[in-house]
Amino acid sequence: MAAKPNGPIGEHSGRVLAGPTNPMVTPLLTDLYQFTMAYAYWKAGKHNERAVFDLYFRKNPFGGEYTIFAGLEECIRFIANFKLSEDEIDFVRESLSPSCEDGFYDYLRGVDCSGVEVYAITEGSVVFPKVPLLRVEGPVAVVQLLETPFLNLINYASLVATNAARHRFVAGESKMLLEFGLRRAQGPDGGIGASKYCYMGGFHATSNVAAGKLFGIPLRGTHSHAFVSSFMSPDEIIDKSLRSSDSQSTCEDFVSLAQTWLSKIQWSNSLNGTFGETNQSELAAFTSYALAFPDNFLALVDTYDVMRSGIPNYCAVALALNDLGYKAAGIRLDSGDLAYLSGEARKIFRTIEKEFGVPGFGKTNITASNDLNEETLDALNKQGHEVDSFGIGTYVVTCYAQAALGCVFKLVEINNQPRIKLSEDVTKVSIPCKKRSYRLYGKEGYPLVDIMTGENEPPPKVGERILCRHPFNESKRAYVVPQRVEELMKCFWSGSPGGIREDLPPLRDIRDRCITQLRKMRPDHMRRLNPTPYKVSVSAKLYEFIHFLWLNEAPVGELQ
Repeated sequence: MAAKPNGPIGEHSGRVLAGPTNPMVTPLLTDLYQFTMAYAYWKAGKHNERAVFDLYFRKNPFGGEYTIFAGLEECIRFIANFKLSEDEIDFVRESLSPSCEDGFYDYLRGVDCSGVEVYAITEGSVVFPKVPLLRVEGPVAVVQLLETPFLNLINYASLVATNAARHRFVAGESKMLLEFGLRRAQGPDGGIGASKYCYMGGFHATSNVAAGKLFGIPLRGTHSHAFVSSFMSPDEIIDKSLRSSDSQSTCEDFVSLAQTWLSKIQWSNSLNGTFGETNQSELAAFTSYALAFPDNFLALVDTYDVMRSGIPNYCAVALALNDLGYKAAGIRLDSGDLAYLSGEARKIFRTIEKEFGVPGFGKTNITASNDLNEETLDALNKQGHEVDSFGIGTYVVTCYAQAALGCVFKLVEINNQPRIKLSEDVTKVSIPCKKRSYRLYGKEGYPLVDIMTGENEPPPKVGERILCRHPFNESKRAYVVPQRVEELMKCFWSGSPGGIREDLPPLRDIRDRCITQLRKMRPDHMRRLNPTPYKVSVSAKLYEFIHFLWLNEAPVGELQ
């Protein structure tokens, strides 16, 4: 299923940018205090003052040292269609104090984002704390109204994409990851968003049909235990015929063919009587499903007993399909000791390939599910297993290990005057002024450090030594001679009609970018346990300015 492009080719293309995926994302999807502040700005005559806000996070999630940036596309779609309806304005009027003047509501009728500019890191990028993901410039009242929806659209998206990337890393690049979390997600929007951002973070497919339609994500799914247990006997199967894959012949009794193969397996010399009597209702279910989907037969084998019934019944049906030119898709294990069961199943598949001369049967795909997470994947790797694909649901879509990313939206400049937010907790001190951000790469091609500079500072140059300083710790500093310099922030919304801005790429391209960027990271930054922190710095000039403004804004105490 091909990924769908999710944006026009620049503002000049004349195409209208569609609204957010979720129609509930409207100007009212915000906190009340955004409207109270907007009124106060308007009342004070400050509403059109040019402001600059940074959206960033303070700490990487899940105890790791990297984050995947996601949600930008939805933000751009939101501001491209930002306009309050009369009904929405009426509700704002009802929600605010009766003392608010009518002129404010006339002002709201004219509000849009034509005066707003959004600079952002490209979606799907690996990002780090303190470095702005978005810089939003525009009239202060309008930009203030964007704060809550932007945070809502980016926090969860980035958290899920990061969670998916971490599962992808632990599972290994050779394994297929399937997102099965819709039934456990936090509501419909959580389910749709999780499917999209798991795919972005490196998953291969989803069970979520709606997400497949909306975003072009490949779909995967077979049957449940209910389908297997719904059958009582092979006698329930009415139409037993199946045409061969080349349509040149027809097997009139596929049920008998599967039972013949089951007998051959049971009497196999190589298997030494491993299999005895199997559950015939399970065999009926597998046979019926194969008749319905002969070219995509994947069986859930743990309804009754994996080794005594599920595996031999699967093999019998798969070998019957093979006689007609079809190749079965594999098995799914949803309970039990996944390392042991996958290993034993693989031995049986290889034995059958050798004894009955069925090429490729030993490589039958084994999918495992059952409340998998990073820890269980890591444990399976350490034990050794034969699983090819993992179906992961609850732990990836709910971000069970961490509830939220914690992005913030801070004013850094107004009317060309830099502003700083101070705190007794130094991690909550903001980095003032309009900035530019760069990623500096070393000789081996790995990123070494991200550096923020003032907007008008000259950019770092390849081969030229630059002093990188920790924003708040004066003793942490290092000289870097970059072998490559990448500017991180690009314009994704230029405000004025005809302005030049970056294209919104298809979801598959964003996914490819995410995977490529993760491969470029130094392994010690990526490991699960005790990863090396990635360095985020500021230029010497910006460091001095931060501390000048800090001293200038902090009240001086007096001792009596």
